[in-house]
Amino acid sequence: MVQIGYTLMSEQTPARELVDYAAAAERTGFDYAVISDHYFPWLEEMGHSPYCWSVLGAAAQVTERLPLMTYVTCPIMRYHPAVVAQKAATMGVLSKGRFTLGLGAGENLNEHVIGEGWPPVDTRHRMFAEAVQIIRELFSGEYITRQGEFYDVDSAKLYDLPEQPVPIGIAASGGQSAELAAEFGDVLVVNEPMPAVVRQFKAAGGEGKPIYGQLPIAYDTDRDAAVRRAHELWRWSAVGGWKVMAELPGPVNFAAAAGTVRPEDVAESVPCGDDVSAVVEGVKKFADAGYTHVALVQIGHDQQQPFFDWAEKELLPALREL
Repeated sequence: MVQIGYTLMSEQTPARELVDYAAAAERTGFDYAVISDHYFPWLEEMGHSPYCWSVLGAAAQVTERLPLMTYVTCPIMRYHPAVVAQKAATMGVLSKGRFTLGLGAGENLNEHVIGEGWPPVDTRHRMFAEAVQIIRELFSGEYITRQGEFYDVDSAKLYDLPEQPVPIGIAASGGQSAELAAEFGDVLVVNEPMPAVVRQFKAAGGEGKPIYGQLPIAYDTDRDAAVRRAHELWRWSAVGGWKVMAELPGPVNFAAAAGTVRPEDVAESVPCGDDVSAVVEGVKKFADAGYTHVALVQIGHDQQQPFFDWAEKELLPALREL
């Protein structure tokens, strides 16, 4: 059975409400929750971007069974990997073992704020691989000292560790990152149904490990309103794929890149309205590609509670039949 998660969409939601939604997701019956780790929203219309680690700490206290996960954190610039390791270990303790550290190579959108520029993609991948190794070593609880190509660590040791090491999820979009995920990760994260990446991950040693995806939807009893909202808040996703999106530096750039995206273009990839079968079909594409987990993103802060009601009564029962 595919596990169905809920996405705490920090780019469209105030921090306090995100904590409330974590509790609501648990009550509604979702299997887990993920949260994005951004400094900026993708579009000005989204309007929010609180510090996800504060939200996670609060979410761990208002939930009892719900697994939590960053989706995903970038450990190469804005955060030093040694600091990411400490944050993740603390979350493992606070959540009593319910936390997974999702990691990715990041976006210019969030990392440029420290004023160090945005490295080319090959450099970022090398930085990411080194950062993941540092985090994994620190999870051992031993003192770590190293001088690497990109990061130095001077006698670092984590004193607060959960009983079991925090699982590490690694975001991938191609063969190189899939192999990295298989070698250093406990979980593969790939947003879209990408069977080829899943196969590469399994062939490189990832057989039997969880595979996480994400499906945006726009629930509303008025489908036209849902399409308009999806276009207003989600048109950034159609700007040309991850290789383009990772390079754009700000919300204004995403808006400009999405200037020709029409509402119907967004609706082609985002189930809009209250058609349960459309969401089931979207999740089925992930299941058929070998994914074990799919997190739903409800687009639009003002429709979250109606979405929870619909999910509990209609959507989740239908998805359990997959």
